[in-house]
Amino acid sequence: MSEKRVAVITGGASGIGKHTAIKFASKGDRVVIADFNEKLGDETVAEIVAKGGEAFFVKTDVSNYEDVERLVQTTVDTYGRIDVMFNNAGIGRLTPVLDMDLNHYHSVINVNQHGVAHGIIAAGKKMRELGIKGVIINTASVFGYLASPGTFAYHATKGAVIMMTKSAALEMAPYGIRVIAVAPGVVDTPIIQGYKDQGMVDEMKQKVMGNKLTQPEQLADTVYLLSLEEASAINGSVVMADEGYASFK
Repeated sequence: MSEKRVAVITGGASGIGKHTAIKFASKGDRVVIADFNEKLGDETVAEIVAKGGEAFFVKTDVSNYEDVERLVQTTVDTYGRIDVMFNNAGIGRLTPVLDMDLNHYHSVINVNQHGVAHGIIAAGKKMRELGIKGVIINTASVFGYLASPGTFAYHATKGAVIMMTKSAALEMAPYGIRVIAVAPGVVDTPIIQGYKDQGMVDEMKQKVMGNKLTQPEQLADTVYLLSLEEASAINGSVVMADEGYASFK
C-alpha cells in the first residue's frame, strides 16, 4: 500500500480552502489546515475527523515567512512529507483606488502576494530537500486578467500570482515539482459575500454561465484534480475555473 499523500492548505478554515481540505481528506489524503482564524480552523479539522479523515490545524500568518516555514516544517515533523501545497489564503475589500487607505493596500499585498510567494518558497525548498515530486497550487483569479472598479490591490496581487506561478514552475521543473494556478471567477465565499451591500454580486452573476455563483466545492474538485499524477502534463499554467467569466468579455 502506497504512503498517503500530505496536503497543506492555507486559508483552509473557510471558503475554497475549507472545501478543498474536506475534498482531499475524503480521498484519503492527510490534510494540514493553515489559517489565522483558529476557531474556524479547529471546526474544519473536527468536521474532517468526524468523517474519518486525518487533519490538524496550524495557526498561520502567511504574510510572515517564518510562520509559513514553521507550517511546512510542522507538517513534515508530523507526517514525514509534503506532497501538495495549496496557497489559497486571501483577503479583499471593495475600495476605490483614490480613496484607499495605504494600510489596506499593503495588507492585501502582504497576504495575497507575499503569502503565496512564502508558500511557494517554503514548500518548494522542503520538497526539493526530501526528493518529493510535489505539486504547488496557487489561487489566482480572473481579476488577475480583467479590471473591475474598487479592487486595485486585489488585481495587483492576482496578476503577481499568475507570473509567480509561471516563474516558479520554470525553476522547479528540474526537481519534478509542478507549480500551477487556478483562476476562479465569482465564487460564493466570504470575500464575495462582502460585496452584496454594494449590489455587485447580482451584477457579477450576469457575467457567468448559468447566472449563478460558483460554489467552493467546485473549486475544491478542480484543485484536487490538478494535484493528481494524471494531471502531470499541466505545469506553469493558470487553469481558468470561472464558468466562462473571462471568455464572455
